[in-house]
Amino acid sequence: MPAIRAFGPRPCSLVVCRGCCCGDPRKNPGTDHAGQLARLRAAAAASGGRLVVRTSDCLGPCAQANIVVVQPSTEGRRRGGRAAWIGFTFDDDALDDILAWTEAGGPGIAKPPATLELQMVDPPKP
Repeated sequence: MPAIRAFGPRPCSLVVCRGCCCGDPRKNPGTDHAGQLARLRAAAAASGGRLVVRTSDCLGPCAQANIVVVQPSTEGRRRGGRAAWIGFTFDDDALDDILAWTEAGGPGIAKPPATLELQMVDPPKP
């Protein structure tokens, strides 16, 4: 019987909403939704395992589309970091800030850029 091993530390992760409103060029024309996702995935691939990118169906706060949830790493969570919901991520400036924050460690480890703090939205209530 194989040995049971503990999982290693979880990296900072981005959950990119691609549900009913986020990523929809009809709702948000002029935004290169596919290009944004490709850029985030390329950053994750170049991170050496320090960043993971996933997509999700509708996360809920459709009025603030496009939503990206920045989830803390294991170390960030240990230091008190919690998921940060970022809305209105339509341009390269927003992605630059998100990637800079995650590169610096993300929630619990590094303070988010002030511009991202202005874009933070409340997650939907259960």
